Amino acid sequence: MKRKAFKSGFVAIVGRPNVGKSTLMNQVIGQKIAIMSDKPQTTRNKIHGVYTSEDKQVVFLDTPGIHKRQSKLGDYMNQTALNTLGEVEAALFLIDASEGMGGGDRYIAEQLKNVRTPVILVMNKIDKIEPEALLPLIEEYRKLHDFAEIVPVSAKLGSNVNTLLEQIGKYLPEGPQYYPEDQVTDHPEQFVCAELIREKILQMTREEVPHSIAVTIEDMKVQDNGVVYISAVIFVERDSQKGIIIGKQGALLKEVGKRARQDIQNLLGSKIFMDLWVKVKKDWRNQDRVLRDLGFHRDV
Repeated sequence: MKRKAFKSGFVAIVGRPNVGKSTLMNQVIGQKIAIMSDKPQTTRNKIHGVYTSEDKQVVFLDTPGIHKRQSKLGDYMNQTALNTLGEVEAALFLIDASEGMGGGDRYIAEQLKNVRTPVILVMNKIDKIEPEALLPLIEEYRKLHDFAEIVPVSAKLGSNVNTLLEQIGKYLPEGPQYYPEDQVTDHPEQFVCAELIREKILQMTREEVPHSIAVTIEDMKVQDNGVVYISAVIFVERDSQKGIIIGKQGALLKEVGKRARQDIQNLLGSKIFMDLWVKVKKDWRNQDRVLRDLGFHRDV
């Protein structure tokens, strides 16, 4: 019997902030590589997740949520998301079915008209709506764009995700396996570790802090006893934010370290010793040089 041809390619995930893009990719990959938060604009870079099966390999690009810009960082995030659409075999336009159509969805659909990439509408969070509400919502979205496919899913529960992967396979060309089958991301471990630390801060801090933070790994090495040592710096914009993240007698920063260490140990499969430092960089989100230093390179 003739062996089935192997397919491979790149697929972008686009959508408004906080519709579940990172949750979907983590569900597909089967491991946390993109951070999740109930706060919008959590993802800042194109996170590459790799899904491999017997007949295909899909490299997912989880882009920043497209939103109304309020800083140079916001401008960078929007441009990153939109530029990605020209680099891929297919795009997943993820929407929150429980919220219905909003102005942000219309804006993104308008941008999608300028690309030739096949677009699959992924209607997420169907576990939060009544089944009879789904069909009218599908008809409403059909008017926005000529979608290649429409697939309702629950990224959180994993419902219909296998069907989505089958539909994606229809748009992939025959190609090589770019990454080993056990590799789930092309980002270095330092990047993922920094993101996991940032996730814990997002989960534990008040509204004025989340988008004012960045995390970099200053040092990461395996010690003689097999323990992985990590030194990370958390950057904020104001002294008051530094105080919030450190917390009373260092309690909040200690808890951030404790939670992040557990996820990083699961990721690396090794015991972790971690030092966390908090530093102030005034108005870093609007300074091109600082953004470059922190790894936010504008796409051209």
